[in-house]
Amino acid sequence: MSETPWSDWVGRSETRRDQISETPARALAATLNHDADAAIGPGAEIPALWIWLYFLPLAPMRDIGADGHPKRGGFLPPIPQPRRMWAGSRCTFHAPLRIGDDIERTSTILKIAEKTGKAGVMTFVTVRHGVSAGGGLAIEEEQDIVYIDIPSRYEPPPPTPLPACAWSDAVAIDPVLLFRYSALTFNGHRIHYDKPYAVEVERYPGLVVHGPLQATLLFDAALKRAPARRPKSFSFRGVRPLFAHERASLNGLERDDGAWDLYAANGDGAVTMQATMTWS
Repeated sequence: MSETPWSDWVGRSETRRDQISETPARALAATLNHDADAAIGPGAEIPALWIWLYFLPLAPMRDIGADGHPKRGGFLPPIPQPRRMWAGSRCTFHAPLRIGDDIERTSTILKIAEKTGKAGVMTFVTVRHGVSAGGGLAIEEEQDIVYIDIPSRYEPPPPTPLPACAWSDAVAIDPVLLFRYSALTFNGHRIHYDKPYAVEVERYPGLVVHGPLQATLLFDAALKRAPARRPKSFSFRGVRPLFAHERASLNGLERDDGAWDLYAANGDGAVTMQATMTWS
């Protein structure tokens, strides 16, 4: 990777404050078909990845771009490549977060680099988020955002076959699920709910399933199989787009070192997201 004209943005930082309120957590629990929604109340611990329900980008409508995201600039550099994606994250969990906690997040741009590949020039921005509650660090996350040009037609990457796994869950993906997750995370990106835009402008074959939604589904599937265990870290990266019209599955296996390898896959058995969970 090489340096970019945006290198002087490296080191920029911002801090936001929020509170772990009850309603977003209840809404995500319902979206994930949790039966124990009544257990979510004041003082209840939330799954760590549900932090994505908070610190939302509340841009006014006048500041929204054609893709539904906030316009370029602000904290992140105004990289002009039109397609931007959350490519993956590496999360470490230090302390639980609970309903009612006052929380603070400090975000810092760690790195900006360019890479040339089959899709052309790609600009990668790595941001570190540190989330604190009660004065102590609760979650660290390094998030990779990639910017690329929109191709003239959709060409999927070569499939990565799903390896043999110890368990597999079919998961129902439909436009309602995508809409609800977009609403919960205040994500206006039109590829997730506006099919004409997704197909005609961004050249996808259908509505795109959010990367963090796939990560949340994998995280949730792992927790259901180990409810007494506490996650120590979770990392994921997108391998291939998943679309709302495709069948999908969540899959996993335990490695010799005790970590779990997790995979989301489409109906053809091609991996769409790869993740790793370690346990305390």
